[in-house]
Amino acid sequence: MSITVDLELGYEFTVKATAKEVYDVLADVPTSASFYPGVDKLVDLGDGAYRWEMEKIGLGQINLQTVYASRYVGDRKKGTVVWTPVAGEGNALVSGDWKITDQKKSTKIVLAIEAELTLTLPALMKMVVAPVVQAEFEKLTEQYIDNLIQRFGGEV
Repeated sequence: MSITVDLELGYEFTVKATAKEVYDVLADVPTSASFYPGVDKLVDLGDGAYRWEMEKIGLGQINLQTVYASRYVGDRKKGTVVWTPVAGEGNALVSGDWKITDQKKSTKIVLAIEAELTLTLPALMKMVVAPVVQAEFEKLTEQYIDNLIQRFGGEV
C-alpha cells in the first residue's frame, strides 16, 4: 500500500551577487546541490540528469528516504534553469525552475518547485505523514535558500 504526498513551494529573493555569478552556481547542479542540506548522494546520470538521494528521516518507527532524478536545462540568455522529472528513478517526481533577473546592482531570484512523493505506507498514515513531509521539505528548502543567500553575499 502506498500514499502520495504532493508538494509545491515558491520563493522569491534578491541577492547582492551578479546575475552571471548566480546563474553559474545554480546551473551547475553539483555546485547548487552542495548548498542543499540533507543530500546523501548526488549521482550524475548523464545528459543533464541527476539522481538525488536524500538522507533518511525518522518518524517514530518509520524511516523515510526521498530518491528522485531530474533532468536540468539551463538557458543563460533567458536566465533560467528548468528541471523535469526522470521517470523510473526513486520514489518522487520533482520539477521546477529558477528564474534569474539582473537588476544592475543586485539579482532577483525566483524558485518554484513541484514534487509528488510516493511512500509505501498504509493510507491511514497519510494524515500523519503528509504534514511532516511538507514541513521537512519546506525546512530543508528554506535552509538551502539561506545557504545560497550567504554564498551570494547576502540579501538586498
